[in-house]
Amino acid sequence: MELRDVPLTFSREKRSRPRYVLIYLVLNLLALAFARQVFAGEITLQTILRPTPTPTRNARSWVEEARAHFEAGNLNAAIEAYRAALALEPRNGDLWAELTRTLVYSSALLTNDTARYRRLQEAVEAANQAVTYAPNSSMAHAARAFALDWLATNPLTSPDQREALLAQAETAASQARTLDPGNGYALAYYAEILLDQQSFVQAYDEAQIAVERAPEIMDTHRVYATVLEANGRYLSAIQEYKEAIRRAPNLTFLYLRVGFNYRHLAGQAKSKAAREEYYELARTYFAQAIRINQRLGIADPIPYIAISKTYVQEGQFFAASLNAEKALILDPADPLTYAQLGVIYIKSRNYEGSVPVLQCAVEGCGPEVSGQILNEIRSKHNLDPVAEGPQVEPLPLTNPTVAYYYLQYASVLAALNMCDRAYPILDRVEALFGSDPVIANIIAENRNICRLLRQKATPRPTATPTPAMTPTP
Repeated sequence: MELRDVPLTFSREKRSRPRYVLIYLVLNLLALAFARQVFAGEITLQTILRPTPTPTRNARSWVEEARAHFEAGNLNAAIEAYRAALALEPRNGDLWAELTRTLVYSSALLTNDTARYRRLQEAVEAANQAVTYAPNSSMAHAARAFALDWLATNPLTSPDQREALLAQAETAASQARTLDPGNGYALAYYAEILLDQQSFVQAYDEAQIAVERAPEIMDTHRVYATVLEANGRYLSAIQEYKEAIRRAPNLTFLYLRVGFNYRHLAGQAKSKAAREEYYELARTYFAQAIRINQRLGIADPIPYIAISKTYVQEGQFFAASLNAEKALILDPADPLTYAQLGVIYIKSRNYEGSVPVLQCAVEGCGPEVSGQILNEIRSKHNLDPVAEGPQVEPLPLTNPTVAYYYLQYASVLAALNMCDRAYPILDRVEALFGSDPVIANIIAENRNICRLLRQKATPRPTATPTPAMTPTP
């Protein structure tokens, strides 16, 4: 191809471009501003290379995580997620209600009355926030009724406080039912409150209504099972607890309740075969709770204690002590675990071994004593020793714990002639429970044992020979 008579032009005509001039001017100004900030130290290499911050999670994201943890059975993680959501929405009454329910149920997974009492106090505080920010929410008042009821039945709650808390719980449940007559949670919690007020017939009727109206809710089946259990209908209670498990398959306390009811049935069984079958079923459900905890990475000693007590009931004390020791390895600071292990040692006639263990339970003990106990147990289970044990606080002297004081610890000390250690324990028990004739008789018996042992240990004086009595050579 030829190019003829066509002028070849390689440069364009110069024209004025105001728009480009303006762009160049703006870029120059930005460059000057950037340079000024660099020289002033406002922009550094670190700020330039710093990664872009990730978006902040919203409350709904935390709530979904909390619910997922609850369904998985990890209630402590659920509590933390709910608190994170409430940090973003502190005036959300419905979230406070969900946190309250989780706090109450999590108390069932704690190992002693003191820890449960504190957790339930937290639940009541959360419930108060719920009704403050959502005064017209049926669920907020239902959650408050639930928390007040469980706090009322804690052994550390005094009788006067119990009655006052149950009255408040009943009022809150009634308010929840008024705001929403179909609220299954409110119906269930109301039935549970009636049960704790010993209105057994009405509690049974209300629990049935709750299950009929809200069969999809775990709580209605749990409460109905509790009512049946309280009335000694253990087989029916087991079926309702199993219904609750179908709706919440990872809540370990439900498996524990099934196991407890099977253990009750074993104690009532007429034949050896039935008794052994019920004991085996009880251990099966306790073991299921252990597997759930292991999957979640939760160190929960309660199922091991439950298995241990089952073996005690069967008279198999060696297996009982092994499981109680596993519980102590998981929670070496819990005085109740020491108390239960000490009782097992006594029943297996390991009286000397029971003394330091019961000391930690009743009087408390420091790292030296607890560490020695713990390392002896860990050695038995082929585990590495610990550098030192924890500080163990004593069990409070209450109705549920008094037997550990006088019937176990003081009695063993008296029998082993450690009366100087037994007397202060007996004095404490007598000061609080001396009006109880059974306890008073046992205290008197222990004191008498100490007197007899002291008399036997004291040599009788012999007569000094006189000259008239000295034989002649």
